Amino acid sequence: DFIAAHPPDADGKIRITTDYPDYNPFITYAEDDELRRELYIAFRSRGDHHNEATLRDILRLRAEKASLLGFTNWADYITADKMIGSGERAAEFIDKVWKLAWPRAERDYKELLRQLAAIGPGAAAVADWQKAWLENLVKKQRYQVDASEVRQYFPYQRVLEGLLEITAEIFDLQYVPAGDAERWHASVLAYDVVRGTTKLGRIYLDMHPRDGKYKHAAQFPLKDGVRGMQLPEGVLVCNFPAPDPGEPGGRPASAGLMEHDDVVTMFHEFGHLMHHVLGGHQKWISQSGVATEWDFVEAPSQMFEEWAWSYETLSRFARHHKTGAVIPRSLVDNMRRADKFGLGTATVQQIFYAAISLGFHRADPGALDQLAEVQRLQKRYTPFAYVPGTRFHTSFGHLVGYSAMYYTYLWSLVIAKDLLTPFESRGLMATDVTYAYRDKVLVPGGSRDAAELVRDFLGRSYDFAAYERFLRETAA
Repeated sequence: DFIAAHPPDADGKIRITTDYPDYNPFITYAEDDELRRELYIAFRSRGDHHNEATLRDILRLRAEKASLLGFTNWADYITADKMIGSGERAAEFIDKVWKLAWPRAERDYKELLRQLAAIGPGAAAVADWQKAWLENLVKKQRYQVDASEVRQYFPYQRVLEGLLEITAEIFDLQYVPAGDAERWHASVLAYDVVRGTTKLGRIYLDMHPRDGKYKHAAQFPLKDGVRGMQLPEGVLVCNFPAPDPGEPGGRPASAGLMEHDDVVTMFHEFGHLMHHVLGGHQKWISQSGVATEWDFVEAPSQMFEEWAWSYETLSRFARHHKTGAVIPRSLVDNMRRADKFGLGTATVQQIFYAAISLGFHRADPGALDQLAEVQRLQKRYTPFAYVPGTRFHTSFGHLVGYSAMYYTYLWSLVIAKDLLTPFESRGLMATDVTYAYRDKVLVPGGSRDAAELVRDFLGRSYDFAAYERFLRETAA
């Protein structure tokens, strides 16, 4: 369907963009190594003409603000009221996770290199643009997971319907089309979120790419709720493949098949949306929705990714787009085993991003050589060499939105894995557990410290044990 969606133009050329629906399949499946390299460089150098200067100004102004408020640097200022407490503790956390993940990352890398050497004897190193392609080959050969086969079970419309059905059940909700909603594009969907006769909020789903649109996937608040005064409204802005009925004798029809990674992303972002709506009924607007400590914000969304991995939930909506067959349990089992391969390299990649985010905001902005620091950190934390011609940091949007706090994805994942422990014996659709999670973790929003919310749900303080088990699980 990807090839059908990219027919040659009048000159016989095929246009591949750096948008995710183009980039991810191409970098994973394209056989031509040189074309993968060229697209990788184009993707990793977006914004390279002007954004370094813009980023320098942002870092300078943040450092100035932190200094005026009595902090050594922006990282210390921005983490002072977070769960982690300081930039130094954030750096210690990054190194702790890296030490846990590095042995596994080395094993993953060696397996990728063996795969590459089997294709081209004499291969001495795996390039970053080869990683996704080689991972797919390993998963296909060792675990019988072919990503192009997996996506046949995830047509966009069925995935969205399944997501809405699952969240309606586990949180006791209904989604009612909002006919009076003002939409900014014809493809945007709007629903009122209702329980019984009570309207809880409104959500908008802007799910497909178009010219000039934000290129990533994220949840944004449109209105923060205030109890008795204003209902919360939020939007998902994503770039998933759109179903296309096609044209007779012309453009072929497409079911909008999604990579499983995209399915996980959809569940992740919807986790944020549920937090925004369900937690959006506080007395004070500053405590509404996801207004928890920033290093807890990602925990509910990362936790909800599990619903995109379990056969218990996938079997409810994952259907072959042609035959209607339910996704086989054996395939889901293999997908889970295959997903464990590459966990090491994926984790150290996240650590690399976290180190950029934190390091840029602990450094003196005037003395910081941005590209040199990226090169140093990539060598320090990952097994993949820097690719000349790339400037990843110039399109690393989290440097603006998250500033020094990209570490929060890893910190939140530690908590998310612990939040899943009550479901281990009950299953993901046990409503007594999901309702307790809803009421004790999501509904309070930011009205209480996140550590207290987690303690209320778990009956104890969170710890590292579940995450360490997750990281040490093998793919066998």
